[in-house]
Formats: sequence, C-alpha cells, structure tokens
Amino acid sequence: MGAEAAPAIAAGTLTLGGDLEVRRMGYGAMRLTGEGIWGPPADREQALSVLRRAVELGVNFIDTADSYGPEVSEQLIAEALHPYPPDLVIATKGGLLRDGPGRWRPDCSPEHLREACAGSLRRLRVERIDLYQLHTIDRQVPLEESLGALVELQRAGQIRHIGISNVGVEHLDRARAVTDVVSVQNRYSLGDRQSEPVLEKCEQEGLAFLPWFPLAAGELARPGGVLDRVASAHRAGPGQAALAWLLARSPAMLAIPGTSSVEHLEENVAGAGLRLDPDELKELARAAA
Repeated sequence: MGAEAAPAIAAGTLTLGGDLEVRRMGYGAMRLTGEGIWGPPADREQALSVLRRAVELGVNFIDTADSYGPEVSEQLIAEALHPYPPDLVIATKGGLLRDGPGRWRPDCSPEHLREACAGSLRRLRVERIDLYQLHTIDRQVPLEESLGALVELQRAGQIRHIGISNVGVEHLDRARAVTDVVSVQNRYSLGDRQSEPVLEKCEQEGLAFLPWFPLAAGELARPGGVLDRVASAHRAGPGQAALAWLLARSPAMLAIPGTSSVEHLEENVAGAGLRLDPDELKELARAAA
C-alpha cells in the first residue's frame, strides 16, 4: 500500500480465531451515520471517502453494526469498498434495536439474531461475516440461547467467528462455555478503565479486546494536563497519545477509533506510529487511576 500505510502497520498485528491476521489499528464505522447514530450522514461522499482512505492508510479491520443508522453504516461500507480487498476483515454486530436518535434497546432472541445476520450479509454483500458480535446482554433472553443461535449460523457457514460486546468476566466465562469466542468489545479508554478485568482475561486467554469510545480521556486531555504534556513532547495531539497508550497497554488491544472526518482519521492512524516511553506510559496510567 505504499509508505503512507506505515502508521497502521506500525501498530503490529493480532490474529482472530487463529486464522485472521489484522492490524491493531482498526476503524469503527459508527460515526459515519447521522446525528444520534441515526439516519444517513450529512455528507455521504465524505463518509465514503473516510472508508476508502482508511484502507489506503493500511487499516484492514472495520467494525460496524446493523443498528448504526440503523443499516446505514453497513450500506456505506459496501458502497465504498465492495469488492473488498482480500485482507480486509469486516466485523458487525446484532442484538440492538433502534427507536430513534440516541435510543437503543436489546433484542437478542434467536429469531431476531437470525434475521439480523441475514440483513447484514445482504447489506455487506458477503456470503459469510468474518466476525459477528452479540451487541449486548439481553436480560430477557439467556445468554446461552443468544449464542446458540450464532453457533447455528456459524455451522451454516454464515459466520466465521463469534464475538461478544458490553460484558463482564462472568458473561465471558458463560459465553466461552457455549462457543469459541474470539473477541470482546467493551467501553474502555485511558479515562475509563472499568473493563480492566475483562481486558486482562482476554490477554490471558488469547482473545482480542476491542475498546469502544477509545479516545475518552476527560480531564486528562485538558490544556496543560498530563496527556497534553506527553503528547506535546512528541509533537502529537492528545488523541494520538491516548491511542498510543491504548495500543501499548496490551497486545490483545485492537483499537477501533471512529470518525466522520478524513483529517481526523489520518490523525488517529498516525497515532499508531507514536511510541511513548515507559515512564510516560506509567505517568498516564497513574494520572488515570
């Protein structure tokens, strides 16, 4: 892909399920939709440009969901990138319904998941989804029943690997008793480390950990704050330093920062090439504790 692909490549790789090697700097396609993750983007051509630019920069893992829009994000990915590059891995999710901008509710019933997967296959224009993730825990449906439906879809050849999202360690253990889970996607960032036990479990078990909302840094990112100081020492932005910290935190980390701006995308991907020294990493971790 040329020299400009180096930042994404610099983040290194991890392997999903033993057979899908992806670069640890990915892209999250949630923000390509309208306000409140609802409806089409204000600038469709710009959204398509972001997706194409991500691949040009060496990103080969894109995360989306049927509920982003709903359906809009998956449609944009196919419009921008199909037929897909051979090494591109597209991960999607099912199990959340939408009632309007910013409004979400779970439906992880087997019936819905079968319909959701069929819709994602159609919109993404693929015969099999590389990584299909259960988007949430539905208190009305046993986790084992939800995952059982995904196992059936996997056996039918519609899903390659199964992941879960928004879970605790107990959920992860229950899920792994049902099937070979290859990834967890939870909220995690320098400023929000409540999922630390799940991350550590993923690292121990060789699973990928996908942090959503990865750039949340709160007060740490204020002008003159510790993140700002560390970033300035590398002539980088606070967001780039936050991503660099995230990638250094664990080899299980697969970062998926999202944006609807090509410029912001380029900044994020460049963050993969930023190397913080051990003292800086420790200082950031202490400040965030």
